[in-house]
Amino acid sequence: MSFIRFIYVVFIILKFRLDEFFESRFIILIGYLVSPIRAFQSNKINRAIRLRRALENLGPIFVKFGQMLSTRRDLIPQDISDELSKLQDQVPPFSFNEVKKIIEKEYSGSLNTVFNEFNKEPEASASVAQVHFAELKNGTKVAVKVLRPKIAYAVKKDIRLLGWLAYILEIVWSDGKRLKPREVVKEFSKHTDSELNLLLEAAHCSHLGQNFSDKKLLLVPEVFWDYCNEQVMVMERMYGTPVSNIKSLENKGIDIPKLARDGVEIFFTQVFRDGFFHADMHPGNIQVADDGRYIAMDFGIMGSLTDKDKQYLARNFVCFFKRDYRGVAEVHIESGWVPDNTSIDEFENAIRSVCEPIFNKPLKEISFGKLLIRLFQTSRQFNMEIQPQLTMLQKTLLNVEGLGRELDPNLDLWKTASPFLEKWLKEQTGPKNIIKNLKKEFPGLIDNIPKLPKLLKAYLENNHYISIQSDLTNVSSEVKKLKKITGALSVIILCVLISGSYLLLATTLF
Repeated sequence: MSFIRFIYVVFIILKFRLDEFFESRFIILIGYLVSPIRAFQSNKINRAIRLRRALENLGPIFVKFGQMLSTRRDLIPQDISDELSKLQDQVPPFSFNEVKKIIEKEYSGSLNTVFNEFNKEPEASASVAQVHFAELKNGTKVAVKVLRPKIAYAVKKDIRLLGWLAYILEIVWSDGKRLKPREVVKEFSKHTDSELNLLLEAAHCSHLGQNFSDKKLLLVPEVFWDYCNEQVMVMERMYGTPVSNIKSLENKGIDIPKLARDGVEIFFTQVFRDGFFHADMHPGNIQVADDGRYIAMDFGIMGSLTDKDKQYLARNFVCFFKRDYRGVAEVHIESGWVPDNTSIDEFENAIRSVCEPIFNKPLKEISFGKLLIRLFQTSRQFNMEIQPQLTMLQKTLLNVEGLGRELDPNLDLWKTASPFLEKWLKEQTGPKNIIKNLKKEFPGLIDNIPKLPKLLKAYLENNHYISIQSDLTNVSSEVKKLKKITGALSVIILCVLISGSYLLLATTLF
């Protein structure tokens, strides 16, 4: 870690009077001693704006950290999260000579041997990479994404610095231990690691493209794997209109309300059908084709959900909108994210107290994302462990809602999503899904059958050893236990046989 860089960060903290966050007289006193002019500075600009400006002064990695922090509304006050959401990842492009040098090094050859044309001016420039349009030798129009020179070193250096600052915050800030800044930095580090490997981003792009291979609602660029590596990604060039340019979309005859509904359907399809979703769906990463289909861009940050996560979310949403707060509390306890000794009555009442006021509004004005935020905030009081994949989902949901209602202020998110969620929940308990799960688990059951006698023997020897000197009562008790175990073993074998029968039936019918 560069000492000079650390000193600069401290200078920015003092310059923007961020020491007030620490609520420590000792730290504030040091601030005045280091920078006496602060004693005469006005503190009229609110803390959220000063924090945003400080991050912008500290550079791209701190800007990205602020963007990520803005999604943790379960941790930070609303005024700060709202202000940090305004951070823009706009960075001056690096020179074409650098671009050429990187590409030729990665391809071990001249730029002209790979491309017929290569636009020297970048189409987009961000903190980690920039994009140029080009044409391959076979005439295919492509977009070429190139990592910034030495960006990996710069990112890791600043993340180490963030780690040290987080450690200091936990010591000097009254809310430091509760808000766990080191945990937040660790989460941020995972996100940036994935963005620094363009092969991983190419895999994300390809995965999403396979999930939407029917191309009915969403277009995903094709990846040209022969030209991809960790530093360079080459994909199909897409032609569309930025989704935020509503006037142009209307002039092209796009059905805007339908576009808003399609966006919601795409999101819930990614989440509940695939368990794999684009986690950076702000307007800058979305375009619209002339026929009204969405075009996805930038696949550096993706989220994934397990079947357990999906069950949790679907049941929560359905219970929420039925005002079944006990159902919400039960889902949390069943999932294991809230300790099982939690008072379900207290938890239900806490959820009711924060969510019931929301339902005084018309359904079309209710925010799914804000519901999740309120839920996470309440759950933390009951020692719920925050799941990173759910905070990514919350951020994405807020983006989707914001975009949907920008396109169509009358969009009723619940009306659009409710049939989708209820259908998905029914499918999970339907015969086809049961048979699908049996097919999935059957090989494991078969593999474990030969181990059952050995496992039973070990269980009896370790837990049910009958001493020769035991009295008849104890012997009788052990015999009863043995009968129960034998009965259980019979049930297990019977389940395996039934599973096999279902599997054979499934193979025949489906």
